[in-house]
Amino acid sequence: MTNNIYWYDGKLIHSQTLELDINDPGLLYGATVFTTLRVYQNSLDSNLTNWQAHCDRLLFSVQTFGWQQPDWNRVRQGAQLVLAHFSVLRITLFLDGREWITGRLLPQDLIEKQNNGILCAVASSEFYRSLPSHKTGNYLSAWLAKTSVDAQEAILVDAQGNWLETSTGNLWGWCDRSWYTPPIKAGILPGILRSQLLTWLQNHQMPVQEEPWSVELVQGFEAIAYTNSVVEIIPIHTVHQPSGSLQYNPYHHSFQLIRELFLA
Repeated sequence: MTNNIYWYDGKLIHSQTLELDINDPGLLYGATVFTTLRVYQNSLDSNLTNWQAHCDRLLFSVQTFGWQQPDWNRVRQGAQLVLAHFSVLRITLFLDGREWITGRLLPQDLIEKQNNGILCAVASSEFYRSLPSHKTGNYLSAWLAKTSVDAQEAILVDAQGNWLETSTGNLWGWCDRSWYTPPIKAGILPGILRSQLLTWLQNHQMPVQEEPWSVELVQGFEAIAYTNSVVEIIPIHTVHQPSGSLQYNPYHHSFQLIRELFLA
């Protein structure tokens, strides 16, 4: 079975288990960093795959934490071998430079979600992500947020109730003929697709504003969605929150503008 294939520390391994030292900080504390990418056109060099941006994200975290850099040629070699079986790669780095690359297929219901939107729910503010500028192996809070709600995705919020991001992606909203997305300084992950999309919108003279998503602002959106490098853009048609549900148009014309990015 192809789902038994992964790359670890310079070797392609056929197994569903990974052996780690019981004192490995990656196991004990989630002391790893990772990035998840979708391989387009079966190529790491496709502009949409954005391989270099994903490597830069890993490098930024490794340098910030003072960890050992991996053998980047070996990382690419492993990615090349694993992508022969999967369309989505998860590249994980340990603090001593070891690399671990796993793969998976795109979600079977992805097109359905892209076309018709999903149901979200606002999670408790206690489920904030630690070190939000980095994708660390300690993803417990985001996982807990998603599993704590009766919905397809959870929306993380700060202590004031401002919406920050979903448990797996960045938020986008449309109103007054403009796109809105929460600012990085609010304490969100600087998503690679988020950055790519901001640049693309600006290059096409489409207004986009980075503002905190207050309780008042989210009530005024005509449409909202979330993005990440795997699912592209998924509209959100309903958001459950303690004060009542909000409804949005998952078929809004504004989504067609963003989808043009993925046709490039």
